[in-house]
Amino acid sequence: MSLDVTQVLLSAQSADGAIRKHAEESLKQFQEQNLPGFLLSLSSELANEEKPEESRRLAGLILKNALDAKEQHRKNELFQRWLALDAGAKAQIKGLLLQTLTSPVASARSTASQVIAKVAGIEIPQKQWPELIGSLLANIHQVQPNVKQATLETLGYLCEEVSPDAVDQDQVNKILTAVVQGMNASEANSDVRLAATRALYNALGFAQVNFSNDMERDYIMRVVCEATQSPSCEGDEESVALQAIEFWSSICDEEIDILDEYSSEFTADSDVPCYYFIKQALPALVPMLLETLLKQEEDQDLDEGAWNLAMAGGTCLGLVARTVGDDIVPLVMPFVEENITKSEWRQREAATYAFGSILEGPSADKLAPLVNVALGFMLSALMKDPSNHVKDTTAWTLGRIFEFLHGSALETPPIITSENCQQILTVLLHSMKDVPNVAEKACGALYFLAQGYVDAGSASPLSPFFQDIVQNLLMVTHREDAGESRLRTAAYETLNEVVRCSTEETAPIVMQLVPVIMVELHQTLEAEKLSTDEREKRSELQGLLCGCLQVIIQKLGGMESTKYSFLQYADQMMDLFLRVFACRNATVHEEAMLAIGALAYAAGPNFAKYMSQFYQYLEMGLQNFEEYQVCAITVGVVGDLCRALEDKILPFCDGIMTQLLKDLSSNQLHRSVKPPIFSCFGDIALAIGENFEKYLIYAMPMLQSAADLSAHTTATDDEMLDYTNQLRNGILEAYSGILQGFKTSPKTQLLMPYAPHIIQFLDALYNGKDMDDTVMKTAIGVLGDLADTLGVHAGPLINQSTSSQAFLEECLASDDPLVKESAEWARIAISRAVSG
Repeated sequence: MSLDVTQVLLSAQSADGAIRKHAEESLKQFQEQNLPGFLLSLSSELANEEKPEESRRLAGLILKNALDAKEQHRKNELFQRWLALDAGAKAQIKGLLLQTLTSPVASARSTASQVIAKVAGIEIPQKQWPELIGSLLANIHQVQPNVKQATLETLGYLCEEVSPDAVDQDQVNKILTAVVQGMNASEANSDVRLAATRALYNALGFAQVNFSNDMERDYIMRVVCEATQSPSCEGDEESVALQAIEFWSSICDEEIDILDEYSSEFTADSDVPCYYFIKQALPALVPMLLETLLKQEEDQDLDEGAWNLAMAGGTCLGLVARTVGDDIVPLVMPFVEENITKSEWRQREAATYAFGSILEGPSADKLAPLVNVALGFMLSALMKDPSNHVKDTTAWTLGRIFEFLHGSALETPPIITSENCQQILTVLLHSMKDVPNVAEKACGALYFLAQGYVDAGSASPLSPFFQDIVQNLLMVTHREDAGESRLRTAAYETLNEVVRCSTEETAPIVMQLVPVIMVELHQTLEAEKLSTDEREKRSELQGLLCGCLQVIIQKLGGMESTKYSFLQYADQMMDLFLRVFACRNATVHEEAMLAIGALAYAAGPNFAKYMSQFYQYLEMGLQNFEEYQVCAITVGVVGDLCRALEDKILPFCDGIMTQLLKDLSSNQLHRSVKPPIFSCFGDIALAIGENFEKYLIYAMPMLQSAADLSAHTTATDDEMLDYTNQLRNGILEAYSGILQGFKTSPKTQLLMPYAPHIIQFLDALYNGKDMDDTVMKTAIGVLGDLADTLGVHAGPLINQSTSSQAFLEECLASDDPLVKESAEWARIAISRAVSG
């Protein structure tokens, strides 16, 4: 068919919907009628220097989408479709793509890079296109920087698309050599160096063999270290240095993950090799990172999204400290000691930042003596340093000291003592009156200071200062400039933490806080005729106040000494929360919903009196597919209500169950909400017992189909496996609640038809071997519930099960005390059922 491809591609980007639609249909028709011709004309368009940039870019994009897709089955279809094309057509397309790498137009080169990598991802594993890597490497010796840059970009994408096993070692060596040469400081063009650094980042998976050779590894390390030291930090040079730091940060992330996963079990034959790249690079890497800390920007503390060389260097230094632990301390401390007292603010700030960055990772034994010396100095700097930059970083560093080196879990002598506690608080409360960015960091430091005393029992050293702390935090929330630097939010978060970690001794002061926060929430509800901006600020404040009330409710409602006097406020609180719902803002709804869940838990069966008014908002939350976090939180609150009200929730169950079943059937609802909905079935069944009978015919088939799906899901990555296990756990919690809910009822026989399927699900989970400990604990618990509720009727089913016995034995031998405890109980229930 004759088609002016250029014109159609331009029309497909037209602002006029009708023109756009017509063009898209023409392209679709062309693709369906003559695929080889379609792909060939797109690659010709991309390669043709006389065509407009817009049509070339779209041609490349459509080509890329014709070769790859997110969904695995679609991806396989597209792979097969490409492999089935005529060899001559494929050769022409590939030739045009390689030709485009020499284009003077950057967007055409970049698109061609991506498409070449996609084709390579299909062909190289099939032993096709063997000459590709050779012809790319030949480009590296071209004089023009744009060709080198595009080729390195292509090699980077290729390393992402092609599995290392598909490329032989000789070619891997050549790719690495080319990439490392491109990064070399002798390469004058910074675009080339940037592309090479990105490519090396992607080529790490290929470099395993090379990294086990000391000489090669040291050479690669040296080159990357030089990249971090781009001579000037102007413009493009800075982006090369940032990319090199990003490269080191990503190696740290890799190694931290590996070390976390295998913790102390590292042996020479571990599956995942940890090469300790960072440890070996320390002597070259740390001095360079420290150098970057001196490249601060004047106003970086005021810009929330700021990101520059100094910040990237400090972040990377923090990751290095987490990767190598104690070894970093002697390399950083001389820099700190040398610069901390210098007259130039940049040096004092860099020294403080370096010290703060290495507080997570090294052992408390190694850090405690240094912190003990530094603490007085830091407190003095926070009060007296003339530079806001230095004060900001000092307050942040104090926060890190309190976060990582303070608390009952540490075995080193405490850093905060009765002698210095008052001084620390005086300085922090004083700094909360400083400029917003410093005050926000001071709030953060106080947050971690309070958190360290969460297990202090009745003798928290903060108790004598509690009133002062609370008053100062409330003053911060009322500052005119509290909207800057997240200051108001930080003050409320800190107030919440101070309340959460408080003791019974200070409960009367927390009680005095209740009317104060309620009055503030009431005032936000009275405001009228607000602009959009004011409305947004009001919603944010309402969310913070509801969050604060939630913490207070949990604290006072959880202590026998205060619970009853506190509940005198329940009516007023509930009234305020219901008015907040009428404001229709998602964030506020989340916070108000959580506060109501806490109030229901504290009030117990007495909460029933609020249900008729509250129910409409509960239903609204369950229907909120768009803002799925609101829906998820509401599902959690249904669980709280079931525990608080028990069978008093019965009048509302028809509506709740209808909505939950609708949620499960919906394709619009985010998948993360589905596991808690299943758990919620269990909560409802536990609360209403045999009254759950009428829901069995709806709930059980849904549980069964979800169970089948989750038992036979092969997780392709960690995220998928986590989700699958959450889903399994939700389903098992539902079964457990339903079985326990019917336990004392004469209607247990209603559950018999479902029992074989539950046993099959447990067998499938056991045989799948990919349960996490939480699922294991719930699953063995369900086996026990089944035996306990159905008694002798369950015996034959358990005996016929292919794996119940093996599963039970494995759980009894588990290292996890919770799994073991659940299994002990199940063993007793099963032996009763089987012997009965």
